[in-house]
Amino acid sequence: QVQLEESGGGLVQTGGSLILSCVVSGGAFLSHNIGWFRQAPEKEREFVCASSWSLNPYYADSVKDRFAISRDNAKNTVYLQMDNLKPDDAAIYYCAAVRGFGRFITPREYTYWGQGTQVTVSS
Repeated sequence: QVQLEESGGGLVQTGGSLILSCVVSGGAFLSHNIGWFRQAPEKEREFVCASSWSLNPYYADSVKDRFAISRDNAKNTVYLQMDNLKPDDAAIYYCAAVRGFGRFITPREYTYWGQGTQVTVSS
């Protein structure tokens, strides 16, 4: 059973930065695609970005050039560097995992989920 645990959320001012971490345990880290999603109040969960074992990282247009995903395979950890944060980025951020080849951008494609970490951006 793969387990994921996010950390690093918090309160930041508009234009600020945060780094989220997702520690993955219980499975073959290298063979899993790890995605970040976010969900704001009364909105659907949306794709942010993903790190694939087989492809280059890919991003939602809304975060491209501001967010960066990276993996530390030695620590079974995926990071989400978020720069130039905007109020619209405020949400609960979740990491999720799925095995397979290709691009995975919808929540239903992912098998395992973390509990989420809150990101708040003050204007």
